[in-house]
Amino acid sequence: MTTGTSVRLDNASVVFLNVIRALDGVSLEIKAGETVGVVGESGSGKSTLCRLLVGLTLPTGGDAQIMGQSVKTALKTDRKAFRRQIQMLMQDAVATLSPRITIGGLMMEAVAIHGLDRQETEARIHTLLERLRLPVSILDRYPHEISGGQARRVGVIRALLLRPSVLVADEPTAGLDVSVQGELLNLLLEFQREMNLTFVMVSHNLHVIKRVTQRTIVMYLGQIVEDAPTATLFKHPAHPYSTTLLSTNPLLSAGGASNAIILQGEVPSNAKPPSGCRFHTRCPVAQPTCSKTMPELTRTEAGSLVRCHFPYSLALPGAHQDT
Repeated sequence: MTTGTSVRLDNASVVFLNVIRALDGVSLEIKAGETVGVVGESGSGKSTLCRLLVGLTLPTGGDAQIMGQSVKTALKTDRKAFRRQIQMLMQDAVATLSPRITIGGLMMEAVAIHGLDRQETEARIHTLLERLRLPVSILDRYPHEISGGQARRVGVIRALLLRPSVLVADEPTAGLDVSVQGELLNLLLEFQREMNLTFVMVSHNLHVIKRVTQRTIVMYLGQIVEDAPTATLFKHPAHPYSTTLLSTNPLLSAGGASNAIILQGEVPSNAKPPSGCRFHTRCPVAQPTCSKTMPELTRTEAGSLVRCHFPYSLALPGAHQDT
């Protein structure tokens, strides 16, 4: 079983067109076998973070490492070996499948690209088909002949064929029925435990994050604003932005939708972020210092990392009603 750090970012930044700071000085470590969720509004940098980890986007500053090796170095020295270490489940599962090749042909691409044993690969495909409750006949179909849920399961099989150490999933349950979501998540967790996978999952669905992950990272305007054990975050969020996110979900906030904290103003532009704390323009408890000095990520007594001058200054509605 692999131990140690699987994913490491050191002050990593991604700037598009020399202006748009999609990621800005992000540092984090994820241990081998850990399941980490990433949440935040659209434009917070979640998908860019995923693309950075798998080498689809390279850092313009800082460094990203997978299994102790820089992503930039790994892609230059042995791109195929790097791809075998880390795989990604894309948000649009159907779009990742070529419409001109059958599902079976798409799965067997791994044999040609990575030099896998054909018989062993075929046997593993059939095993995974059974585990993911897909009929063998699906191998003869084309992508337009299968459902969105089936396309997501096909994506899982293609990713796991290479026996990766790290699996990154961008909205893996988006568009699926609740019952199908639960079944897919259960299977992903089974594979995660069996393979000791490091599992990084982006989702807007806070219920999924709460159920599946051990640790949750909250992002805002390209920065990490809170990094906490999932149970701690959902019970006692430290950052006002985290508190706001949780309050807007009627099933997570005691009192329902009537207790939602409504933010004023629009999300600022990544091209011209606010001075000081990036959240201060919308924060309901901002103080004068918040607009002048950017807070650093500091550890709280509860073990969370939070980027806030006044952590715990905004209480989650109904938090005192814990059951």
